[in-house]
Amino acid sequence: MRQFDLSPLYRSTIGFDRLFSLLDQASFADGSAASYPPYNIERTGENAYRLTLAVAGFGENELSIETRQNAMTIKGEKSAREDGQNREMLYRGIAARAFERRFQLADHVQVTGARLENGLLHVDLVREIPEAQRPRSIPIGHAATRPVEAPKAA
Repeated sequence: MRQFDLSPLYRSTIGFDRLFSLLDQASFADGSAASYPPYNIERTGENAYRLTLAVAGFGENELSIETRQNAMTIKGEKSAREDGQNREMLYRGIAARAFERRFQLADHVQVTGARLENGLLHVDLVREIPEAQRPRSIPIGHAATRPVEAPKAA
């Protein structure tokens, strides 16, 4: 089994930190389960990301994306051919097997859209931090113009 060092990705991403930790800890019996379908994660803005999966051969109606709490599941399942032709495959080099990929999302990461183009499924994500949790600047004031007097002894 191949080992990948994902440590450089920790310092260059926001929002997928747990994803990389889970990938580091994952162990699969055979390498094919870990690599199908292949995917990329890219940063498209300060708080925006794009997940791209290579899903050649799948149509929009054969793919589904579901989010629940901080998890996103992408499933692909080929429908049976019902074109009336009985075909015998001599060689199958195009993977058309069903798959299910799960991704852990960081807090406040939301899926904003998905599109299928040229055999690639693009899932757009954005990290929206609530106003109450955003950092804010506190102005530093000047000291009082007159000193506070101590109470007089009687």
